[in-house]
Amino acid sequence: MTTSTAAAGQVSTSAAEIYDAFFVPALFGAWAGPLCDAAGIKAGNRVLDIACGTGATTREAARRAGDRGQVTGLDRNDGMIAVARRNEAGITWVEGLAEDLPFAPESFDVVLCQFGLMFLDDRAAAIGEMRRVLRPGGRIALSVWDSVVNSPGYAAMIALIDEMFGAGAAGALRAPFVLGDMAVVREVLEAGGLGGAHVTTLTGTARFASIRDWVRTDVRGWTLSEFIDDAGFEALVTAAEQRLARFVGGDGSVAFPAPAHIAVWTKGQQST
Repeated sequence: MTTSTAAAGQVSTSAAEIYDAFFVPALFGAWAGPLCDAAGIKAGNRVLDIACGTGATTREAARRAGDRGQVTGLDRNDGMIAVARRNEAGITWVEGLAEDLPFAPESFDVVLCQFGLMFLDDRAAAIGEMRRVLRPGGRIALSVWDSVVNSPGYAAMIALIDEMFGAGAAGALRAPFVLGDMAVVREVLEAGGLGGAHVTTLTGTARFASIRDWVRTDVRGWTLSEFIDDAGFEALVTAAEQRLARFVGGDGSVAFPAPAHIAVWTKGQQST
């Protein structure tokens, strides 16, 4: 796995399983509801969830769309799709590229993308595809992480990994935050034809059962295994328990702010 692959968010099936077991409850699961709220998903809606991962947001969208709705999750990573399909067989899961969606024009009422936009190879092309498959009056709702400086736990973890393992490993963990600057977010949206999108920043909290679970999530459930072997993992746990203790509560659990930007655009209300 290369640094560029890490920055693209590619993981193996085993890593996808760890991602689902640890990242979803720690971070992504809590954002499924707010993103679906922003999208205004209703019973009977046809919904597409792009870069769906193991399906946390897809499953919430399906719950809201109900039996009359049709929900599809798409991800380019076969490991993610395998875990998603195992978790919920009743949803349509598709392995494919956001930049070349395998769907007809105007196929969906809602298009979602939770924390996936920063990993796409061609963001403008992917957003253009989202617009293409959206019916008139339909909504696109996207979420991206706020700047890493506003997520102090990850800012500290990235600094520690940089110190111990170098810029390549630190860069892989920094990748999710590359669209944190609001001006950059708006520039990306406008480049894809979503000028006039409504963008808000919401507070959130990252939660892990322990420092060890936090490190396991980032190293084994992300893309850092190429940079950090088993001995390095144990060394990082030891260092993090000493250096990042300020994020640990009395019960040993970890919590720190993890805010995000949510952008919503309605087709037909803005010029495209």
